[in-house]
Amino acid sequence: MPRLIHPPAGAMLDIEEVTARLDESGVDLTDEASIARCAALLAGLQRNPDFLADRVIAALKASYADQLEINRYSAQVFLLHRSPRGFYLRANMWPSKRDAAFTTSGPAAFSYGVPHDHNFSFLTAGYFGPGYVSDYYDYDPETVDGRLGEPFDLKFVERSSLTQGKMLLYRAHRDIHSQLPPESLSVSLNIMDEGEHVPWRDQYIVDLEHGTIAKRPTLTSSEMLLRCAVHLTENGKDVAEQFAKAHPVPRVRANAITALAAMEEGAGRVAVLEHGLGDGDARVRDDCGRWLASLSPSRLREG
Repeated sequence: MPRLIHPPAGAMLDIEEVTARLDESGVDLTDEASIARCAALLAGLQRNPDFLADRVIAALKASYADQLEINRYSAQVFLLHRSPRGFYLRANMWPSKRDAAFTTSGPAAFSYGVPHDHNFSFLTAGYFGPGYVSDYYDYDPETVDGRLGEPFDLKFVERSSLTQGKMLLYRAHRDIHSQLPPESLSVSLNIMDEGEHVPWRDQYIVDLEHGTIAKRPTLTSSEMLLRCAVHLTENGKDVAEQFAKAHPVPRVRANAITALAAMEEGAGRVAVLEHGLGDGDARVRDDCGRWLASLSPSRLREG
């Protein structure tokens, strides 16, 4: 499960001091010294009962103009600071089952009941309320290829809440949790890794009943653009062919093969996917095999 962090006792800090010191030192949540610095600063902010209310009121008066411009996440997220050094600080709102946000949008809007890991590391601290509940699981990422339907060696650890004052370090590709609503509205504070490598790493949604990978929801805008480009220009097809052969990220190679296969019919489509079966990564081979198996006999006869 996520690592429990015990920051040292210290004074209450304001948001300006915390963000300035984080910007100065940077954030590396794989480095023990950086974790200690970040934990101490986040704990100082956690002790400040007024800063978030002040920020929320200011944002409401400004009609959320800044939030709409810089927040790439859902309405559940209130962005506090995005740093040019590749990290950001945010507050997350966690409605209970009784809150209107939950009854209107349903649990999936807040990732409740969706077991998942993360493709980045982050520090989180309970700031307000009893905190969301999580069923925590552990797994060894070195034993996983990332194929859909691949079994995990999941180990259930515990069910616990992110209570006010508690701090956890979620480790990229290590900790899985299935979140449940808190008893009442709660807020957590996060320091998130936003390095350039993050979008290229897969996140996993887990089928707990079967102990397998159910989905890989990560998708970059360039992968979507690639699917469009092959239909618009011959240059787009050339780029897709290059990506399918040599892109360093297996998921991108698989999506390039998908884009090229979509341009073909019948035997031509089969040939593109069969060529993908020779890729050096198990995820790409598995994706191509599943796409081949999904082709109907009538589609195979075409061409």
